[in-house]
Amino acid sequence: MTQPHRPWYTILYVQVLVAIAVGVLIGHFFPKTGVALKPLGDGFIALIKMMIAPVIFCTVVHGIGSMRDLKKVGRVGVKTLFYFEAVSTVALLIGLLVGELLQPGKGFDIDPGSLDPKAVASYISRAKEEGLVAHLIGIIPETFIGAFAKGDLLQVLLVSILTGFAIARLGEVGEKINVAIEAMARIFFGVIRIIVRVAPIGALGAMAFTVGAFGVGSLVNLIELIATFYLTSLLFVLVVLGAIARFAGFSILRFIAYIKDELLIVLGTSSSETVLPHMIQKMERLGASKSVVGLVIPTGYSFNLDGTNIYMTLATLFLAQATNTPITLSQELGILVIAMITSKGASGVTGAGFVTLAATLQIVPDIPIQSIAILLGIDKFMSECRALTNLVGNGVATIVISRWEGELDADKLHEAMAHPLTVGEQMEEQPV
Repeated sequence: MTQPHRPWYTILYVQVLVAIAVGVLIGHFFPKTGVALKPLGDGFIALIKMMIAPVIFCTVVHGIGSMRDLKKVGRVGVKTLFYFEAVSTVALLIGLLVGELLQPGKGFDIDPGSLDPKAVASYISRAKEEGLVAHLIGIIPETFIGAFAKGDLLQVLLVSILTGFAIARLGEVGEKINVAIEAMARIFFGVIRIIVRVAPIGALGAMAFTVGAFGVGSLVNLIELIATFYLTSLLFVLVVLGAIARFAGFSILRFIAYIKDELLIVLGTSSSETVLPHMIQKMERLGASKSVVGLVIPTGYSFNLDGTNIYMTLATLFLAQATNTPITLSQELGILVIAMITSKGASGVTGAGFVTLAATLQIVPDIPIQSIAILLGIDKFMSECRALTNLVGNGVATIVISRWEGELDADKLHEAMAHPLTVGEQMEEQPV
């Protein structure tokens, strides 16, 4: 039975696109009004974040609890981390290579002493607090419920994995509990579907604030770096992720069309966390198994941040070039290793990439850390590209690992890839 044709103005991605355009106009022509609309974007992000912990918990627990072979969880986990590390390293290398080839910071001749360290003091202090050991210890919540109260993705993931293992070992009782967990998940996804309908309002508020507060003019001085970063990220998605997607049996362009709603919401809010619950559901509808989706998507938000990786190595070289700090090949390789460590755990929240960059510079004393003040005015524009690239990378990873496990429904995948726009629109209308 064919779906009735829907009016164009009722389609979510059209609404979000229009809202972004209106937000840009308001921010440009009425900057004070644009800044005043910030609570709309903040409110939408807060609504989504409110649901992330319970959605991840139900998804991961149900996925692991449904597995009769617990060795499979470890196998999927090892494959996932191996894939993440391989692709993340490629992203870091690409950032270094492009930074060396194009040298976007050359000619700035900035004196680090002329920069105000107070402007970035909060980011530097956060970077000092988030050392490697502190970060690893921070994965363990103070209490079971504390993980949900704090909303830390890695803490929720740890609690969820342990709970899933416990349920899987309970036999028949565990199966009954798992049925209840699945029912809870349906409720939470139902709430998400309601919240997502106000995404256009959130995108309008966030975009109006960005343009109103920072202004399009703030892009002019650093336009070469911004253009370099966006171009590098685009090439990474089309070439690197495109090749991986082709190997897995689908087109990266059709996949992008399939997650168009989520990409536009991320563009408007500059945070990939705003679509995390929806991505879980959408990957399952694409044919990936629930168990794989439940492990890959949440883990990817902390360990598979391709856009953040490109940004870190590219921005580090930019700052070295802009402050005329000579960097040798061995130092560049050192930056690569350091970035591989500091990038882990940077979530999709706006500004996380900036803090991670500060953490990297803490360990690279040659580049003056106060130089990150140069990037402060444009980081909001850069974070949009980071979040978009991260989102596409995690989606591709989910399909690849699901196929690697032999748990990808090829029929569902081919149907979605053949009609990516239609499938996405139909999903909005279908029950959870």
